[in-house]
Amino acid sequence: MKMDKVAGSGNDEFYTPEYAVKPIMKYLKPKSIVWCPFDTEDSHFVRMLREAGHDVIATHINQGLDFFETNIECDYIISNPPYSKKGEVLQRLFDLNIPFAMLIGVVGLFESQKRFEMFRDNEFEILYMNRRVAYFKDINEQKPSLNPPFSSVYLCKGMLPKQIIFEEINKVS
Repeated sequence: MKMDKVAGSGNDEFYTPEYAVKPIMKYLKPKSIVWCPFDTEDSHFVRMLREAGHDVIATHINQGLDFFETNIECDYIISNPPYSKKGEVLQRLFDLNIPFAMLIGVVGLFESQKRFEMFRDNEFEILYMNRRVAYFKDINEQKPSLNPPFSSVYLCKGMLPKQIIFEEINKVS
C-alpha cells in the first residue's frame, strides 16, 4: 500500500503552527518577495513572513490559482504542500529553479524510483527539527494533533548554508 494513501485521508489541507514557521525565517534575506503557493491569507506562513517585513504573495487552489499552472516572480517559495502531491510539487520546484523551502513529512520521501532520481539529480538541503510538527485542520480553532505519526523537515533548495541543518523548536511559545 502506498504510504501517501496510509498517511492521507484524501484531504490535504493541514495548517502549520507558528513554531514550525520560525526555523526557516532566519534563512531569508530581508525584505524578500516570498510566494506561498498553498496558503490562504490566514496562513501562519503568510502572516509571520509579512510581520518580518517580507512581501508575501499567497495563492491557493481554492482561489482558482493552481500551483502547477501559476508563475509568480519571487525570491523564495515557502509553504506546506499537499502531502499527496509532494513528488509533483518538488519536481516543479526544482524545474522553476527558485530558492524554496517546503515543510514536508519524511515518511516515504525518498522511497520511489522517481523521487530517488529527482533528489540524485538536484541539489537540495534539509532543515531537520528536534520535535515533530503537530499540524491542525482548522485555522480558527488550531487544535493540534496530539501525537503526529511522522517527522517533518524543510526540504530546501538554495536557502541553507549547508546541506543539513538542525534546528531546535519550542512548541510552547
